[in-house]
Amino acid sequence: GEPFVWRENEGFLLYSLAKVIHKCYTNFNENSIVERITMDRKHNKAIVSFAKDLRKNMTKEENHLWYDFLKTHPARFLRQKVLGKYIADFYCAQAKLVIELDGSQHYKEEGREYDSKRTSYLEGYDIMVLRISNHDINTNFSGVCTYIDSAVKSRITI
Repeated sequence: GEPFVWRENEGFLLYSLAKVIHKCYTNFNENSIVERITMDRKHNKAIVSFAKDLRKNMTKEENHLWYDFLKTHPARFLRQKVLGKYIADFYCAQAKLVIELDGSQHYKEEGREYDSKRTSYLEGYDIMVLRISNHDINTNFSGVCTYIDSAVKSRITI
């Protein structure tokens, strides 16, 4: 059951705060409270300007996926979305889905470790992360689009 008591007259805000506190307490580590509060904020102001710069300077593959598929997808996607302390290449709130396009830097040891940490962090909020290689965008674009569409449909009803 729930670790706290829901009282109708206390309102939704108190209920939400209790859920956040419970998650922090049950999953406590040195940074958990800061991470939980940061994720619950709409924007992490420390990296919003960096996300805006990334939107203005997307890679060839990101542009292709955005302009030729995601921009007109029935589920709304956002580009370079701040999620807690991370910036996702593409995010669909309706499906709780992140799409990450991976270039060569993601296949080096340091890149794999960072990606693994970020994926675990996002999955802790029930956000599914799809990792797609730039190579697949360039050589199998229709297959990538089918894969993304299938993932979206499996998480929501459009």
